[in-house]
Amino acid sequence: CNNVTTHVQTITVQDTTAPNFVEALPTDSTVQCDAVPTAATLTATDNCGEANVTFEEAIAQGSCPGAYTITRTWTATDACNNVTTHVQTISVQDTTVPVITTQASSIVVECDGSGNQGAVQAWLASNGGAVATDNCSDVTWSNDFDALSNDCSAAITVIFTATDACGNTASSSATFTVQDITAPVTPEAPAALTLACAS
Repeated sequence: CNNVTTHVQTITVQDTTAPNFVEALPTDSTVQCDAVPTAATLTATDNCGEANVTFEEAIAQGSCPGAYTITRTWTATDACNNVTTHVQTISVQDTTVPVITTQASSIVVECDGSGNQGAVQAWLASNGGAVATDNCSDVTWSNDFDALSNDCSAAITVIFTATDACGNTASSSATFTVQDITAPVTPEAPAALTLACAS
């Protein structure tokens, strides 16, 4: 008799749930320029399948080479393009002064009658023998010497300053002393003369 009753049920399956990161998420931080942490490796799970994690890093330069901002972004995407994003901001700074590893050395030079320019310039060029290192950059040396002297008893204290790329400074001082220990040269005696007495 082919009597029929039909019921139709339609089930619409959808995925609207975003993935979840598995590991602890990196937090924002402020660090010295020689202590920037390595980027974490994050993975993610999804309620309906696998999730893929991508990573991007952007750097915004600050006021000096050792000061900048790192923005790290991890993006987890599932098969239905549901997305979970985590952003970490790292503020990098350089507030550490250079380290003087060798202090400047005082010297004593013989007065040369010309302002001792050669000896002074050589001493200044060597930063008085001072050596410095920095945790994030090279250092630039300067000094406060401002006058040559012919004074044979001059003792000039010079401050040598090491400055890093972010303007942090460390100093070392030493003295440039001029002395005169050379005796005068006796003029050559005139030749002996024999003279007739006057009449």
